[in-house]
Amino acid sequence: MPSVIMAKAGVYAALFLFCLLQCKFCVFAMLDPLDFLALQSMRKSLDDFPGSNFFASWDFTSDPCNFAGVYCDSDRVIALNLGDPRAGSPGLTGKIDPAIGKLSALAELSIVPGRIVGSLPQSISQLKELRFLAISRNFISDAIPATIGELRNLRTLDLSYNQFTGEIPRAIGTLPELSNVILCHNRLSGSVPPFLSQTLTRLDLKHNVFSGSLAPDSLPASLQYLSLAWNQLSGPVDQLLSQMDQLNYLDLSLNLFTGTIPGRIFSFPITNLQLQRNLFTGSVQPDDQVTITTVDLSFNRLSGPISPMFSTVQNLYLNNNRFTGQVPVSFVDRLLAANIQVLYLQHNYLTGIEINPTAEIPLSASLCLQYNCMVPPVQTPCPLKAGIQKTRPTAQCNEWKG
Repeated sequence: MPSVIMAKAGVYAALFLFCLLQCKFCVFAMLDPLDFLALQSMRKSLDDFPGSNFFASWDFTSDPCNFAGVYCDSDRVIALNLGDPRAGSPGLTGKIDPAIGKLSALAELSIVPGRIVGSLPQSISQLKELRFLAISRNFISDAIPATIGELRNLRTLDLSYNQFTGEIPRAIGTLPELSNVILCHNRLSGSVPPFLSQTLTRLDLKHNVFSGSLAPDSLPASLQYLSLAWNQLSGPVDQLLSQMDQLNYLDLSLNLFTGTIPGRIFSFPITNLQLQRNLFTGSVQPDDQVTITTVDLSFNRLSGPISPMFSTVQNLYLNNNRFTGQVPVSFVDRLLAANIQVLYLQHNYLTGIEINPTAEIPLSASLCLQYNCMVPPVQTPCPLKAGIQKTRPTAQCNEWKG
């Protein structure tokens, strides 16, 4: 045992001597030698992109705790914020050195948008105190290290806008303290793993290549922000959504989700509901008057009458579905009172709307009724994608009735 202690003492003595030789004047308080060497390795693997001068203060003849982006507690580095988001520069270039794992007291690591390439080092799993990891808008590639699942104190994981591939390691979903997971705009694939943290409030996985279905218990009821848009996810989500009564933002657009939309979600504290371009079917019946600002259910296979409960929505997109019957009178009243800004009902099987042909639609409102089973009583500008046909062919209307 004494020989082991002497060996360790020899290593630290050598590191101490090395640090002294690196310092010409030795005017700074002594940083932990391993942290000192780790910062040197990080500096060698990264550089300022033209127009950036972030590393100007990184002079290893002075106290590293005074370097830009380095924050210390006593002799340990506890936060490392690489790059200055206020500089308006292109950020940093280079790779993340595996020596990052030597900063064992690090609780926060962030790298601002730049040109960082390569993979995320496996050694990041050694940062057992890490609570905040944000490396977004760079060019980091390869798989997300499964060893991130060993960071049991991690609360925020933001690897968005990079080039990660492969699946989300299932171990990440088991991290107990997670509050924010932001992995959008990558090239991730496979299924979405279950997330077990009961403190998770934000999950953003949009713009990836995820596929498969979501189990009813795969996401916690604590979620307030959920975006799975622009993927290839499928299957029903009605049971999953029904329990998420804390949601204030929901975007499931541009997927292959099926089944019905539960009426209960329209009473959640959501401000923006995006369910467009899926394969949802059936009627949509909110439990109460809808107070959501924007509801987009367009480009699905929804059917039945339009519920008058939607008349209180400011921006309502129900176009390109299979809705039938009359447009509720409450919509007309609120539209003419300028309480509705967007009402898109085109490309359905609606049979009428009670509105005076001479009625003046407020300039602040957009109404589109074309390509239904009626002649639009008022002529209003429609989006170009609505086409030029005003009325759906009679044969289609008769077929849908039958």
